Amino acid sequence: MKSKKHWFLLLFLFSAFIFNTKAQSVNYSPWNNFLEKHVNDFGEVNYQTIKANQKELQASLEIFSKIHPDDSWSKDETLAYWINAYNAFAIKLIVDNYPIKSIKDLKNPWDQKFIPIGKQPMSLNEIEHDILRKMNEPRIHFAIVCASKSCPKLLNEAYLPSKLDLQLTVATEEFLSDESRNNITQDQIKISKIFKWFTTDFTQNGSLIDFLNQYTAVEISPKAKRSYTNYSWDLNE
Repeated sequence: MKSKKHWFLLLFLFSAFIFNTKAQSVNYSPWNNFLEKHVNDFGEVNYQTIKANQKELQASLEIFSKIHPDDSWSKDETLAYWINAYNAFAIKLIVDNYPIKSIKDLKNPWDQKFIPIGKQPMSLNEIEHDILRKMNEPRIHFAIVCASKSCPKLLNEAYLPSKLDLQLTVATEEFLSDESRNNITQDQIKISKIFKWFTTDFTQNGSLIDFLNQYTAVEISPKAKRSYTNYSWDLNE
């Protein structure tokens, strides 16, 4: 009887260990190496090279397909996973149809159910709108990239749970300081249409100006005039 109890205790401890470390079993190294190799410091992607040899991309996609978040994962673990997965499968969508000039050349690109995660294939829109946007982290809009020039730049390293907050902050600050995407002064802001399309995400805890002032060097006046930049859907290559 004693040995039987001992066995059950060991089984319980092993199960608890697996439960608590499951999220950490995601190996982002292949995805990180892929980004370092094929994405430059400006966020430009070498789709032509990837198209010629897709083994590295496929290796990362298989990792995302095999392991996905459940209720045991922390918020940062879940966010990092879905941001990375979105970006990886957005690249796959382009590569599968390359050469093209824009993601908008494809039919319903964001609604195509081609992502093999979970029981049913998913779309990019499902990841963005049904999962990420519901996690109350507006900075995801500067991390997920839909393969276009006016999108935020694609980070050439993987988003990691251990440093996610810093990575999202840097991505937001860099996006706002990029004058090709935003032009910000104290009394006038000409900003990306991302802020127009997703206004509700940026105004959950105050005004849009309140959000922007957290990540800009300039203190924007609440009365600043607002306009939006033209959005280029040309491929980010």
